[in-house]
Amino acid sequence: MNRSPAIIIGILASTLACGISAEPSLLKEEMVIKATSDGRPMFEYRYAPDVAFKPYIFQLYSPGGVPILRDAPVDHIHHHGLMFAVGVNDETFWEEVIKGAIVGGHQIPRQTDVTGNLITQQLDWQNRSGDIVLHETRTIQPLENPDATLLTWRCRLETPPGKDAVNLFGHPYYGLGARLLESMDKVATFMNSSGQPGEIIGGDHRLVPATWVACTGPTADGKMVTIAIFDHPDNLRYPSQKFTMAVPFAYISTTLNWKEPLQLKAGEPLDLCYGVAVWDGAVQAEQIEKAFRKWQENTPNNPQR
Repeated sequence: MNRSPAIIIGILASTLACGISAEPSLLKEEMVIKATSDGRPMFEYRYAPDVAFKPYIFQLYSPGGVPILRDAPVDHIHHHGLMFAVGVNDETFWEEVIKGAIVGGHQIPRQTDVTGNLITQQLDWQNRSGDIVLHETRTIQPLENPDATLLTWRCRLETPPGKDAVNLFGHPYYGLGARLLESMDKVATFMNSSGQPGEIIGGDHRLVPATWVACTGPTADGKMVTIAIFDHPDNLRYPSQKFTMAVPFAYISTTLNWKEPLQLKAGEPLDLCYGVAVWDGAVQAEQIEKAFRKWQENTPNNPQR
């Protein structure tokens, strides 16, 4: 049966009204990969940063197009949007330069590919002496969601050739972390799946084992946004410790409880998988839990390599 253009337009409008979003797409440019969905920005991944010691998501946008991250603020220039790092063999890959001195190692991009809506990157973690102490295969994938900006961040950590084992360590905030808008500083509020405030580790800094953690706060023009980090059940020490702080600045991260350093042996890679979601507005715990469960159900156990 033939349909008139008016009917077709009506069907399209009805489909959009039902919240069905287009599959996200990726555009690789010089030094940056941009993710969009139905024309709106989702995130920008700096896969070959010119200054930072590590690749990172430079900017992450709410569905309404609100950017929520900060990069290299003067108080902590090694805070780069949404980033992943730990310590290896007594050398940090989180901090970079402190008081003019280089204190951290580099995550060196060796190869970066875009296949469909999947970013795959090979990284060599190189210490200050120039030795490769860790190899990482990282994948970042934007996901369809009508209500939130959603992505999956995976990393596989392995010993490099010739090393029998390396030791991973860190501070309470090492892992996958996000430095949030200046307007959120001191006023951000937090939620987590456990409903418990967590252990105080100094000031308002807290750690709590939870399957997800979320932060809500205002933008510069007074709009509210919410960001959450999800944990995958196959991750080591699940549910992992979640770190939150609002004073003096807003930050959240998921860590592996670095009170217990980890030895990574040759032939025994460590696979980690996290989800990150951003909503416009102050989202309630029930909605975050629903999004987390759906992400978890639709996220395969094994990384896409």
